[in-house]
Amino acid sequence: MLSDIEIAQQAKLRPIQEVAADIGLTEDDLELYGKYKAKVNLDVLRRNAHKPNGKLIYTTAITATSAGEGKTCTTIGLTQALGRLGKKVMACLREPSLGPTMGIKGGAAGGGYAQVVPMEDINLHFTGDIHAVTTAHNLIAALLDNHIVQGNALNIDPKRIIFRRVLDMNDRQLRNIVIGLGGIGDGVVRQDGFDISVASEIMAILCLASDLQDLKRRVGNILVGYTYERKPVYVRDLKAEGAVAVLMKDAIKPNLVQTLEGQPVFIHGGPFANIAHGNNSVIATQMALKLADYVVTEGGFAADLGAEKFFNIVHGYSGLKPDVAVIVASVRALNMHGGVPKEKVSETNLEALRSGLANLDKHIENVKKFGLPIVVAINQFPTDSSEELELVKSHCEQLGVYYAVSRVVAEGGAGGEEFARVVLDVLEKEEAKFKPLYDWSLSIKEKLAILAEEIYGADGVVYTDKAERAIRSLTKLGYSGLPVCVAKTQHSISDNPALKGAPEGWTLTISDVRPSLGAGFIVCLAGDIMTMPGLPARPAAELVDIDEEGRITGLF
Repeated sequence: MLSDIEIAQQAKLRPIQEVAADIGLTEDDLELYGKYKAKVNLDVLRRNAHKPNGKLIYTTAITATSAGEGKTCTTIGLTQALGRLGKKVMACLREPSLGPTMGIKGGAAGGGYAQVVPMEDINLHFTGDIHAVTTAHNLIAALLDNHIVQGNALNIDPKRIIFRRVLDMNDRQLRNIVIGLGGIGDGVVRQDGFDISVASEIMAILCLASDLQDLKRRVGNILVGYTYERKPVYVRDLKAEGAVAVLMKDAIKPNLVQTLEGQPVFIHGGPFANIAHGNNSVIATQMALKLADYVVTEGGFAADLGAEKFFNIVHGYSGLKPDVAVIVASVRALNMHGGVPKEKVSETNLEALRSGLANLDKHIENVKKFGLPIVVAINQFPTDSSEELELVKSHCEQLGVYYAVSRVVAEGGAGGEEFARVVLDVLEKEEAKFKPLYDWSLSIKEKLAILAEEIYGADGVVYTDKAERAIRSLTKLGYSGLPVCVAKTQHSISDNPALKGAPEGWTLTISDVRPSLGAGFIVCLAGDIMTMPGLPARPAAELVDIDEEGRITGLF
């Protein structure tokens, strides 16, 4: 089989105007970025507001392993399959960050014959949205430090600044730094640090805002620090929200591309689900639901992360409700949850597979708590034996959940037709009775207790002194009624990445609590979680190259 990038480079792409025409868009609705990418004007959403929504198919997965689950591939492949069946369908995906692209993960545009294209552009600078987020975020940081140097009329305490800088690259050296060294004109010396751009509150705001004015309002609400009298200081106090909105005026428009088989795709926004809320922009999904009869979207990582945050946070701000949930699983990944090391996941081990199914069971149980019908997508690898596939299928039958084998990576849309028909059947037969898991009015600790026990399977929650102080402070300021966004490892349902399957007999540890008041949620850090990842021993960037004809290699 050809590599992902070879498949993408051999694809015959349709001009983006043709793709747009399939969903009723004209050239006046588009801002072209070359032949195969375009931004879509927000007027489209306002103009189609009266139309009924299409069906929303939400794709999630079992807990991430290095063996691969195939959530993005499945999302794209399902879109292609629905298109082959004659359905008016769109996909909505997140934008890849350069950090993982050049780091441990590689590209994030699908794989095999289930990809979005132009793959190289999507995985690199794309239309500049993440750069706009980075620049807008760092403008606030610059204005904040400049305010202190220029007389500090707000009486900001440099030691109580909580707004860090961002960069769209994995760079552990920047996690903790000292700024302002040099002479008097070089600023106030203080400790600072960088997060990755997709963890920026600006990115979260971009993905939750309803329009540009809502984005500007939310930016004004960002808490940047405290005065010497311990009074909160917001971006609006720095008079920065207008300039930020100007920098974001193009980034707020969804990006239109296509699948390998020509179906339209919105790729817009890219918050990580392990350190942010992990879903593409509300604007893109709302617009897609007005333009297509079926919209396939996904959340980052497993159902305990991206899906939980969509159901409890995104829904609360947007009203978006999935009609069905797809949970992606692979035999290889289930084997790892059963204790098999990565180098042996391709070997048939039915005992380990049975053990690993506990992870799938937990995610099914969790999604059911939100009142959604479920389809398990078994993402087939060439090494999967018939015995293994039959075991997973019979297990789903015993649980009473719908399932289908997906072969979209190897066969594209044709390999997902059976899967697509099952999804369509569920949409016809089953009615979603969606409901969030908790009421926002509960206290921060009450909401965390519900997530810990109901979603993660923990026996309870413990808090560090730092987290306790932060909760008391936010409660005193009147922000306890916001939803909670747990930042934790993606490698386990627990806060310990070494615990696979469905761990029991453990306690969730909240190490810190940080306000994202502009985004509208409280970030709760669980365990040892980094908001600025590092690079692995052999970064993916080492494989990336370009020849004299401009042909890129090494992206995957």
